[in-house]
Amino acid sequence: MQLSIDVNGREVLITGSDHAARQAVRRYEAAGAVISRLSTPQGAHHDGPLPERPFLVAAVDDGQPGWEPLLERCRDNGIPVTSEPAAGANGHVTLVGGGPGTAELLTVAAIKALRDADVVFYDRLAPYQELPSLTSAELVDVGKRPGHHPVSQSGIEKLMVEAALDGKNVVRLKGGDPYVFGRGGEEVAACVAAGVPVRVVSGVTSAISVPAAAGIPVTHREVSHMFTVVSGHAPLTEKEHMHLAGLGGTIVVLMGIGTLHQLAAGLRKAGMSPEMPMAVIERGYRPGQRTTIAQLGTIVSAAADCTNPAVLVIGEVVRVGEANRGHAEASADLDRLAASLLGS
Repeated sequence: MQLSIDVNGREVLITGSDHAARQAVRRYEAAGAVISRLSTPQGAHHDGPLPERPFLVAAVDDGQPGWEPLLERCRDNGIPVTSEPAAGANGHVTLVGGGPGTAELLTVAAIKALRDADVVFYDRLAPYQELPSLTSAELVDVGKRPGHHPVSQSGIEKLMVEAALDGKNVVRLKGGDPYVFGRGGEEVAACVAAGVPVRVVSGVTSAISVPAAAGIPVTHREVSHMFTVVSGHAPLTEKEHMHLAGLGGTIVVLMGIGTLHQLAAGLRKAGMSPEMPMAVIERGYRPGQRTTIAQLGTIVSAAADCTNPAVLVIGEVVRVGEANRGHAEASADLDRLAASLLGS
């Protein structure tokens, strides 16, 4: 069970070593609490009255024995005690996959990394709007936009390394998965070269999750038993078009609006049927999510007003998605009808 409590202006005693408790201190300060500290359990064994009566005791699990007598006395005196995890080791980088843009699809490991961070360098496709509720770390926008890169890739890597060498726990929050067109390999290499400990927390890739948000499976029995993920940032070569057209299965293109014209023309030239179904899913899992469905031969005109971020899906699975979406919309209509009847 999870409970929330307002500690703004309230006295909170945080127990635990300075290193282990530093994240908890920052979180409670960010929530407006008046903090007092007890960093060693030396005072836990005396039987006299408590030196003060805090509103709440936040007990950080620092691994030191001897805390329990004090915490038990607090409970006996009606003072709530909450357990807090210890902060991680200083001076490391964690690359975190933020998924397609909603905090609901962050992994447990991603939430933990954000909670323990001192600084978060985030991209525009990560769920950055919800970061203030997930971490009390310093938040730094290093996101790139089409034609506008305020911080270069090498600049991002330099910021990460410098912060870690300064002893900070660094989270590099990226959209989707760090290793799927996320330049995660380059950022790990930069950390390794600088001697900075680094790990990767995989994320829910938009190559699978965004089609799913539109009701489109990337594989489906007797329809498609494989899928290929392609970057849409740059036009493909004639050889690559030939390869994709001959491979079969489902083709998923990330951020492909800018090269949609070349892609459609190249696949048709390579022999793919102009009647092949195709979908463009814009802003997956975000406000204004929209799906445009057409055929390979008509998709350019049908998607003329579509913009990135978008995921393109090419293949017969799009028809499966259309059928599923029809059932889903009918079910949603029934739910709305039932709700209106119950309310009348």
